[in-house]
Amino acid sequence: MSRVRDWLAQAQNDFAWALDSFERKYYAQTCFIAQQVAEKALKAIGYYRGADLVKGHSCAAIAAALGINGELEDRMKELDQYYIPTRYPDALPAGSPFETYTKRQAEEALHSARLVLDLAENTIQL
Repeated sequence: MSRVRDWLAQAQNDFAWALDSFERKYYAQTCFIAQQVAEKALKAIGYYRGADLVKGHSCAAIAAALGINGELEDRMKELDQYYIPTRYPDALPAGSPFETYTKRQAEEALHSARLVLDLAENTIQL
């Protein structure tokens, strides 16, 4: 059970980092960190439910394995798009990530991450 707490605490800490990045107008980084928040929160849920190992970095795949669907499923697919191209210029057709991602995208990513973090916090009873 202790690893559950670790995963959830890291997701919470990363969310604070994402908010700080947003305030500093680092929108590409905010999008990436939001994806990480969701991934870690989902992994916390998986471990809480008794999984031995929750592998992978796709929020959509982890959510599907956990039976999480509906609006959150769509939001996880959106967040997955931020895993690589928010960090690497060669993952984009042109430009650097910091020039590409917008305030609106970062706001949506934060909202999606908050929804998953809320789900984890409401699911996990430590």
